[in-house]
Amino acid sequence: MRRPERVADMLREEIIQIVGYELSDPRLISVTVTDVRVSEDLRDASVYVTVEGDEQEHREALEALRHAAPYVRRQLGFSLNLRHTPALHFVRDTVEESAQRVDELLEGLEHGKERKGMRDEEQG
Repeated sequence: MRRPERVADMLREEIIQIVGYELSDPRLISVTVTDVRVSEDLRDASVYVTVEGDEQEHREALEALRHAAPYVRRQLGFSLNLRHTPALHFVRDTVEESAQRVDELLEGLEHGKERKGMRDEEQG
């Protein structure tokens, strides 16, 4: 495993702990850290999160995370032995939403095939 990937794994585990147990902002209750990707130079980290709730709750949670980013970064600096603690960029993870949309489309296609099959039987 390459160094950026190892650092990303360490960051993810620590960020999960910090967001889950150290931050008391109620906007962060339904936040899940899904992935962390670190730049090759280890200076920047994109932290992907999902939020249970509507669009406004997503925006508010991301705003709260961005507000807490300096604190989270400082805590990471204390707990991880890195020369430079990466700058954190919190990003909405849309992979799960996209997968859900694909599932819905596939179900719609399957349902459409069933209806077409019933019409063909009626005509035949």
